[in-house]
Order: sequence, then structure tokens, then C-alpha cells
Amino acid sequence: MLTTILLTAPVAVPLLAACAYAAFGWHRRTAWLAPAVASSVLAAAVGLTFLAVDRPRTGLGGLLRADALTALMLLVIGAVALLAMLASPSYLAAERAAGHAGPADARRYGILTQGFIASMALAVLASSLGVLWVAVEATTIVTAFLVGHRRTRNAVEAAWKYVVICSAGIALALLGIVLLHFAARHAQVPSSGALDWARLSAHAASLDPDVTRIAVALLVLGFGAKAGLAPLHAWLPDAHGQAPAPVSALMSGVLLSVALYAILRVKVIADIALGTDFTRTLLLIIALASVTLAAALLIAQRDLKRMLAYSSIEHMGLLALGTAIGTRLAMAAVLLHILGHGMAKAVSFLAAGRVHQALGTSRIDDVRALGTRAPLLAFFLGTGLLALLGFPPFTLFATEVAMVRAGFATGLGWAVTAALVLTLVVMAAVSARMAGMLLGSRPDAPALPGLRPPRALTAAMGAGLAACAMIGVTAWPLRPLLDAATEIVTGVSG
Repeated sequence: MLTTILLTAPVAVPLLAACAYAAFGWHRRTAWLAPAVASSVLAAAVGLTFLAVDRPRTGLGGLLRADALTALMLLVIGAVALLAMLASPSYLAAERAAGHAGPADARRYGILTQGFIASMALAVLASSLGVLWVAVEATTIVTAFLVGHRRTRNAVEAAWKYVVICSAGIALALLGIVLLHFAARHAQVPSSGALDWARLSAHAASLDPDVTRIAVALLVLGFGAKAGLAPLHAWLPDAHGQAPAPVSALMSGVLLSVALYAILRVKVIADIALGTDFTRTLLLIIALASVTLAAALLIAQRDLKRMLAYSSIEHMGLLALGTAIGTRLAMAAVLLHILGHGMAKAVSFLAAGRVHQALGTSRIDDVRALGTRAPLLAFFLGTGLLALLGFPPFTLFATEVAMVRAGFATGLGWAVTAALVLTLVVMAAVSARMAGMLLGSRPDAPALPGLRPPRALTAAMGAGLAACAMIGVTAWPLRPLLDAATEIVTGVSG
């Protein structure tokens, strides 16, 4: 009974909250519901952490399954969702004060964000590749309306671009699923379980290699589009630049990682069916292309939120590189990087959203002397960017060092060296923009009360940075879960 509750709550509770917002709207008396829902997802993830470390747990007749990897991803979803939902009331209040949103917009925001959280939770809890595909497609539909929330020309264009590119990627993934199902049926896998993760892994050695190779390539490219990986990455800067700041935090901090989670599941099957060389080569090409693209475009970037979006492409490229390396050390670093990136990117987007609302622009050239005009906001924005750049003591420093070590140990030093050089380019570009925004003083730029973050937003950003730093210093609280999840994606016990 407890297992069923923990498996269904991350999906059912947000959907119930969406119904509540549809009935009663978003206002002062219902604003608490969104953080409460995110807390319930986080609590369910913690419960599953204890239950699923030793063996997978199933529910709803096998439709849902949780193992250590699922529990880790739910922790990321719950933690980032909690930060985003804590920041949502102040965001909507500022939008309403500026005349950009009314009660109907707030109601729609409440419904869609809860649907977004539910669909991401379903994606990582699904025991079937087909259900996961449906859940990922549901995130596309829901977030398209959130990207166009302000209904400006740029927001609508970004929403359509997002829908077209992600739908193309998801169509490729669907074709890959059809081919993988075909291979599974010819390997005598029963039709009812031909897309089940566990059964596909158990029968992977019997899958036709030629069909499986095409299916894996399509799945990696398709879900890679949703993860913001090259070559189907072009939606990401526009969508993140136009979406509400809490939604950008959810999309960049969680949604991209959920798509990468699908790739990790596919890789487990592919490595058994095809050996490690095929997926390693494919992921290396995609990873280096993504990091190269992000570095090149960050050099001339002039918009704060788009800069953070290109940073997401860089980090997803690094995660793809770690996945390509594929050793136990590399995969442990990838999984921990997902959590650290989610926290740091959520804080950075929330701070950037506050800047945009207060100044009416997110152009970097128009954001100056934040250190003297709004010291607290400058601290959160600057520290969040430092965390994303991989400075100690934050999580991304430890995970990137681990990926470098793993890469050289497996003979992929050339790829790691190329990624390091590109990362230094990113660091230089972002540091230059950050210095201009945060440092110096401008007598003609007085302090603005609107730049001071409200207490709930301050608490959210502070908690995110504290968690990112704590995990960077020691991963001890997560060690059993991380070890078990790493064993799932590598097949190598610690």
C-alpha cells in the first residue's frame, strides 16, 4: 500500500492541484498549494529512495516502476519544482502589478505548471518506453502554453518554434520506439512487455543489431532534441528567454534532464545489444557539437536569459560526454551533475527573472551595477553563475573533475581536452558579462525597490545555492542512492 501511494502521488497530487486551480483560480488563498505539491513530490522521492535502493518497486499493475535511478530523478524534479513554486507567487504578483497578467492568466499558470510537474514525474516513473514517450510529449504540449504565457509576439513565436522542433524530435523518437518494438517482438519478447525497460534489458542480447542500431540512433536524436542537444537545439534559447522565470527554472533545471534520463535508459539496452562503441561514438559527436555551439554563441550573447539557455546547452553537452565515457566514475558524476545543475540553474533563472521584471529588460548592456543597486539579488545571481561555471565548492566543480578523470582513464583524453578548452571559452564569456552586470557603480542608476527579492524568493534561491554547495562538499547523504543508480546505468556494482 505504501509503495503504491509513493509511486502514484508524484503524478496524482499535481493533477489534483491542477483541478483545484481550475476550480478556484490562483490567488493569495491558493498560492500555498503549488509549493505544497512540490514538497509532496519531494517527500515521495525521499520515501522511494529508501524503498527502491535494494530492488525496484512496481505499482498500478506494472504501469509504474521505481528503482534507484527513478528515485534520484524524482528528487531532482521535487527539489527544483519546490524552488520554482516558492518563487511563483512573487513572480505573478509582479506581473499583475505591471499589467502583464490578470486572474485568468494566473489560473492558467497554476493549471499548466502542475500539469508540467505531473508529466515529468510520469516520465521517470513509467515502466514502459511508450508511456515515457507519451509523458514527454505531454510536457511539450503543456510547456508550449507556458512559453507563450505573456502572449507577446516574441513569446508566441518562441512557443511555435518550440513545438515544431520538439515535435520533430519526438517524431524521430516515436519511429525509434516502433523499430525497437519490432526488434523485441522478433526476439520473442511478449507483446505486452515489448517496450518494458526491464524486459528489453533482459532480452537485449537477442535483439537484431541492425534494427536496434537504427532505433537507438533515432531515440538518441529524438530525446536529444528535448534535452537541448545539437543538432535539434534551436528551440531552447528562444523558449527559455520568453518563458516565465519559474517555468524557465523548471525547463532548464529538470525537463532537459528528464529527456537525458530517457537516453540513459536507452543506452543500457543499446550497450547490451550492440556493445558500447556505437552509443559512445554517437554521444561523443553530439556532446562535442553541443559544447562547441554553446561556446561559440555565448561569446557574443547580449541577453541574460538567453545566456543562461546557452549555458544549459553546454551542460547538457557535458552530460552527454560523461554518458559517452560510460564508466562507473563518469556515470556517478553525470547523475550528480544533473542534481547540481538543476539547483544552480533554477537559482540563476529566478534571479534573472527578478532582474527582468524590475528593469523591464534582460539585455546585459542595460543591467549594470547590481552590486550597489541590489546587493542581495546581485549575490544570488553572481553566485548562481559561479556555480554554473564550475567553481568550488559547488557540485559542478566536483562532477566536472570526475568526468575529466574518467575520460583520461578510458582513453578519451582528446575529447575531454576539447571539452575543457571549450568550457574555458564559456567561462571567459560568462565572466565578462557577469562582471559588467554586477560590478562598478553608476550614479545615474539609483537603487530600485523592485530589485529586492521577496522573502519567499530569497529563501528559494538561498536553499538552492546551499544544497548545491553542500552536495559539492560531500555527497554522503546521497551515496547509497547514487551508487545504486550508477549500477543501473553501467551494470557494474561498486
